Amino acid sequence: MDFDDIFVSDSDRTIGHLGLVAGSYDELNIGQIIDNFIPKTGPHHLTHGDIVKAMVINGLGYIERRLYLFPGFFTDISLTRLFNKEITPTQLNDDLLGRTLDAIHAFGETEMFNHIVSECLERDQFAINLVNNDTTNFSVHGNYDSDSNTEEIEITHGHPKDGRWDLKRFALGMATNQHGIPLLLQTFSGNESDKKALLEIITKVKKNLNVAEKVIHVADSAFYTEENLQTLGFHTFWISRVPLTISEAESLRKTSESFTSCEDSRYSYYCSSSNYAGVRQNWIVFHSSEQQRKKEKDFDKKVEKELIRAQKSLKHLACKRFACEPDARSAAAEWVSKHPWVIFDTCSIKQVHERLEKKRGRPGKDETLILKYVIEADISLNFTELEKEKSILGRFIIATNDLDLDPETTLNYYKGQSQVEKGFRFLKDKTFRVSDVFLKNTGRIQALAMIMVLCLYVYAVTEYKLRKSLKETNETVPNQTGKPTQKPTLRWIFFLFRRVRELSLRIEGRIVTKVLNLDKTIRKIIRLLGTHHEKYYFT
Repeated sequence: MDFDDIFVSDSDRTIGHLGLVAGSYDELNIGQIIDNFIPKTGPHHLTHGDIVKAMVINGLGYIERRLYLFPGFFTDISLTRLFNKEITPTQLNDDLLGRTLDAIHAFGETEMFNHIVSECLERDQFAINLVNNDTTNFSVHGNYDSDSNTEEIEITHGHPKDGRWDLKRFALGMATNQHGIPLLLQTFSGNESDKKALLEIITKVKKNLNVAEKVIHVADSAFYTEENLQTLGFHTFWISRVPLTISEAESLRKTSESFTSCEDSRYSYYCSSSNYAGVRQNWIVFHSSEQQRKKEKDFDKKVEKELIRAQKSLKHLACKRFACEPDARSAAAEWVSKHPWVIFDTCSIKQVHERLEKKRGRPGKDETLILKYVIEADISLNFTELEKEKSILGRFIIATNDLDLDPETTLNYYKGQSQVEKGFRFLKDKTFRVSDVFLKNTGRIQALAMIMVLCLYVYAVTEYKLRKSLKETNETVPNQTGKPTQKPTLRWIFFLFRRVRELSLRIEGRIVTKVLNLDKTIRKIIRLLGTHHEKYYFT
């Protein structure tokens, strides 16, 4: 029998973990939702839902992600299996992708994502007791002019969280539930204030969520402003870290009251109450032994810098002239109060005589001179104050207006903020590369931001559902060290599927396709995820 009688052209193609991505995309009904709101209007073979599916598969495919490489990405992939229709890689070109991004932007990225999330929540009823809110920004390459459309964000310079001061950027705000599943995204201009962005995100999430249970919004200290708290009022529950720039907070941080130990031995706390911004709330001072140790390592350097700063400030003080001795003494007392880490070794008030008019040379015999007073002082470190400061390095304050929450629950809820931070790390991980933005159109960048978060959404929901199924069936899968676990990361699961391929054979004139390398663990994972995933591997 001739070799060509058995194997067909391009018979060996990759499926890998992409069947899991496609299965979740189908199960979440994302493509149908997109096509319902932005149906295709041209003669193209693929719908906008198909194109977004391709972008999500591309975004979770672990190789180069730039849009102009799309056809190359799909060359070795079983497109017919993943899309349930005949597709060639050349059909997934940058022009078609661009048109889909334009259509998403015209409809509204946030609105489209809201429709996708709302249908999923209505169908699956994911628990939403906590909403974690945060912002980050992404650097972009190229020149971006301001658009006359006021609805467009502005690609501009802002405070870079990646250290690239040379690049312009846009900001992305996101809210997730306690499992890290995105609930809302919002793009902002590169120089948008975190304070305003966080308030807008919380306001929109509150409007979009339709749940009967109490929801608590969690945000970092950028959210905690008098204006934001007053805007949300008394019926929106929140937890936030209190900025120590608030004098009341800094004073409480230095309290000498005794602390209560938490169940987690690394923490202890002291409870207080506050009416900041006219809102009744609990302020809880926590002490973390781990933070204490970390900050102690840099404390000596900080003290050295503070001493140098104080010495420079003292030189400026010594150059000032005062009209009377009490004014000079008052200025010296005020200065030392602003520099608690140093004390005066010596401090004296000296008299000096100055001319009425500033002229060079010695004053004349009958020239009238003005009596002034100057401060002469030497300083050294205030070791008593430094020891006090060192002992409270691990302290921070968390506030909440949910007065029913106990301190330890409040802390645990606040630490859940790591879920949204984990999501941002996912988006910026260079393994995924979905954060690389090389588009020249502001609207497409906003639409691409939605695709980026949609990738995270599919990833997070799939991971959540797999872990839930493992727990409910009391099943396990091996982790990276071969030990059984019910909480695998989806990234590790994707790795397990790396050798799964499709092979096409010609048998007695018929083309038969087989999926190879489905071992016991892989079959278990597919079975646990359900029928939407099974069709990509078992048929």
